[in-house]
Amino acid sequence: MGMSAGLSDPVPHGPFAVAADGALHVTRAPALRFAWRGRACRARLEDGAMRLSASVGRIPFTADRPARRAATLVELAALPAALPPGWRLRVGPDHRLLLDAAHPLATPTTATALVAAMVGFALALDPYLDRLDSAGLDEVGSAKT
Repeated sequence: MGMSAGLSDPVPHGPFAVAADGALHVTRAPALRFAWRGRACRARLEDGAMRLSASVGRIPFTADRPARRAATLVELAALPAALPPGWRLRVGPDHRLLLDAAHPLATPTTATALVAAMVGFALALDPYLDRLDSAGLDEVGSAKT
């Protein structure tokens, strides 16, 4: 067997098969976790897109911080109209807020495209984090950065 024969076969690496040209072929649904400004973020690959989400905070409880809760609710009412197309704000049963977005990816994709999608999401997230922080959103715990 010649040396070049082994180089043309994809190499398994986690949920990917990596081709000689660096192309990533998804072999099982990968999820990547990262943090931005202390917020836990997640990126999942499915259906030719990267689905991104960030746990941005929690609505304060009235009993704990009534003024901050009121300011947060006013900001939450205005925020969806300001979000980029395809982004959505979700509120969990525990008052946790998640911002979700999808980024289309070419198939096969590359590691550079995956990182670029995550960095683009994190940078686009910044102004919304600033708005929510200014309104008095509670932190949900810090994520390692």
